Amino acid sequence: MKHQIAIGVDVGGSHITSAAVDLDERKIIPGSIFTNKVDNKASQVSIFKEWSNVINQTTKHTASPDQTRIGFAMPGPFNYKKGVGLFIGNNQKYESLYGLSISEELSKYLNADKVDFRFLNDATAFGVGVASMGKAKDFSKVVAITLGTGFGSAFIQDGVPQVTADNVPKGGFMWDKPYKLGLGDDYFSTRWCIKRYKEISGVATNGVKEIAEANNDSSKKVFIEFGTNMAEFMLPFLIKYQPDLIILGGNVSKANKLFLPALKNKIKDAGLYVDFEISDVLEEAAIIGSAKLYDSDFWEQVRNTIY
Repeated sequence: MKHQIAIGVDVGGSHITSAAVDLDERKIIPGSIFTNKVDNKASQVSIFKEWSNVINQTTKHTASPDQTRIGFAMPGPFNYKKGVGLFIGNNQKYESLYGLSISEELSKYLNADKVDFRFLNDATAFGVGVASMGKAKDFSKVVAITLGTGFGSAFIQDGVPQVTADNVPKGGFMWDKPYKLGLGDDYFSTRWCIKRYKEISGVATNGVKEIAEANNDSSKKVFIEFGTNMAEFMLPFLIKYQPDLIILGGNVSKANKLFLPALKNKIKDAGLYVDFEISDVLEEAAIIGSAKLYDSDFWEQVRNTIY
């Protein structure tokens, strides 16, 4: 029997990765995964060329390159229903794509006669992926968190993202919700860690790994503050949703031993008992989650909640 194949694409703040996905097996087809770095402050032409270079390598592994179906895991702000970038005032990320139809413009660079696009928030795609093939697949109510260039989140129930339910925040995500002097995205990301470490220590660093490896009083203070703040910010949403599992992914999550104890303790002190997992897959999960938009049963469950 011929298997259904779709391409899953994960667009990050500084990279793009694509792969062909066997939708029946929910697995990436061996040899079809390609990745490359992307300058998110570059021109639209430069960005589309970088994206297409990666995707065109993957399309060679699809059964029908003239009927290419591409699911995109995209960071916000983004109009997922229309496939239009709204990247303005968001740390200057992909601002050259503001107001553009990704479907129309990117198609010009792809080696395929007919391309169909569907879009999903990148953290949501990660949550859908880990609920399909990762550590979250045995849990009903899951909160998926991605910590990296930005702060992503998704509320997943029985494998389906919750966007309009009464027990989840507006849009089904938390990055744009107010916290202290800004938004959640301002506090739970690489840039906050770099900024806060310099404030405390006076030392400039390039990333979270460097701060973690410093292993000094300043770095310990940064991570304890990070975990405590994160718990404080998320608690109202978690209490309302009552998840069975919180699963973390992204580069910042690799430093989980330094911030997770503070996060867990504050949540436990609030009377909420929930399991935690650190995902060993991120891009792969987001790729499978975005490609799943072409699973007909899944699509029927989510198509009217994507906006």
